[in-house]
Amino acid sequence: GITGTFHYGLQVSIINSPAEYIQSFIRETWLKRYGSSPSAEMITLMWSFIVSIYSIGGLLGSSSAGYLSVRFGRKKAMLLANIPALLGAALMGLSQLCGSFEMIIAGRLFSGVCGGLVQNVHIMYAGECAPRKLRGLIAITASTFSALGKFVGFALGLREVLGVEALWPVLLAANAVPSLAQLLTLPFFPDSPRYLLIDQKDKEGCI
Repeated sequence: GITGTFHYGLQVSIINSPAEYIQSFIRETWLKRYGSSPSAEMITLMWSFIVSIYSIGGLLGSSSAGYLSVRFGRKKAMLLANIPALLGAALMGLSQLCGSFEMIIAGRLFSGVCGGLVQNVHIMYAGECAPRKLRGLIAITASTFSALGKFVGFALGLREVLGVEALWPVLLAANAVPSLAQLLTLPFFPDSPRYLLIDQKDKEGCI
């Protein structure tokens, strides 16, 4: 769950650094497809889609968080959130190779779904699993690691790191790293006691 909230913060911030390179990529792709340069308004429109579609994905993810957390449990819901995260990272990372800026839009949408889902389910899971004395401390990990993810995203976007024209697809695909970390480690964690007792009627598992 911590890596999921870190993913959210990372994805929110990394889109700002390669803005000029992505807009240049849109211009070049449009020219190759249609034989004419797009207008400044069209580039602005496409860039607006890329930035704002993440919020639409977040809305979809957060809207489904309640259903998925009850249907599959908190832990499995966070594991399922890795599917759109990795799919989004793959789409954005391969967009330049495939010559499709639409893949960036789709990738941002899928990443938003993951972000919206994990931000909600993580708080439920952490709060229900934490010992009573540590419940408040554990609950603030969502905001703490979101902020840390934003910081790392800005750091990766520096020109001395990945913020150069040749590496912007790698920068956009960097959110695959926390998703893979969550996918590999979360199966070893227990299910939420509340989910086991109330939704699964598994008293022994809860204890």
